[in-house]
Amino acid sequence: MARLGFIGLGAMGSQIVSRFLDKGHRVIGYNRTRSKAQWLIDKGMEWAESPRAVATSSEYIFAMVTNDAAVHAIADGASGVLAGLGPGKIFIDMSTISPDVSRALAEKVRALGADMVDSPVSGSVITLQQGKLSVMVGGRKETFEKIKPILLDLGPRVTRVGDNGLALAMKIATNLSLAVQMLAFSEGVLLAEKSGIAREVAVDVLTHSAIASPMIQYRGPFVLEQPEQAWFDVSMMQKDMALALGMGRQLDVPLPTAAVSNEMLTSARAMGWTRYDFACVFDVLAAMSGVSTPLTEARKKQ
Repeated sequence: MARLGFIGLGAMGSQIVSRFLDKGHRVIGYNRTRSKAQWLIDKGMEWAESPRAVATSSEYIFAMVTNDAAVHAIADGASGVLAGLGPGKIFIDMSTISPDVSRALAEKVRALGADMVDSPVSGSVITLQQGKLSVMVGGRKETFEKIKPILLDLGPRVTRVGDNGLALAMKIATNLSLAVQMLAFSEGVLLAEKSGIAREVAVDVLTHSAIASPMIQYRGPFVLEQPEQAWFDVSMMQKDMALALGMGRQLDVPLPTAAVSNEMLTSARAMGWTRYDFACVFDVLAAMSGVSTPLTEARKKQ
């Protein structure tokens, strides 16, 4: 089994590490807050004191952090990933960031004799636990072939979509559809509810209908009750929507439904729901429709 490094042990990153451990890999990890990684340490993950230490000790170094700034924070400086890279090592960045930022970082990595791919994933904690995560890769073909067997431990579909940055472009194109689908689903639920159909019934029918994508099937019930911990919160989704809208302007691609969905996310932020799962666009629309939800009622009491 390969010796893997992993930086960024959030909701998804920690579950990826857990799966790698279950598959028999030796993993050394780092997270800004060690306490959040304690359960992985108890499971067998080795702890590193810095991103550099992870890179120094591993052949394949994974990272999954929040945004461009966070990637620079783990990559640069005396304790960063770049300081621990050398010939033969591969940096696999699973963060969803700007394709241009990722390409620039890949050039720095290659100057050290190592290589880098962008490798975002599509799916949720549930699909990962089921071994159904979809993985995209942007980078050199020969590097892709080296890491593909490891990535297949996460799910059955691992696709090289092209050169560096293109997996990120594909991920951003995918994620804009998540917000758009969730908003359309919310519209349907509320239209049914205000017609006299119970919300639970509307959700059940729609999540088993022709419009039920995998995302709608597992996130649709969130309009009834938000999860205790957001799978993908408003702040993270809006970051990806900003990337999509920026790409749309750069590439002259109109993104009208993405723009409207982004405005609903802005409304969710204004209502204080930044850290809730982005499915709370339902609650935003419900408030506009004069319909009560647990979130809108809680907000009235503040």
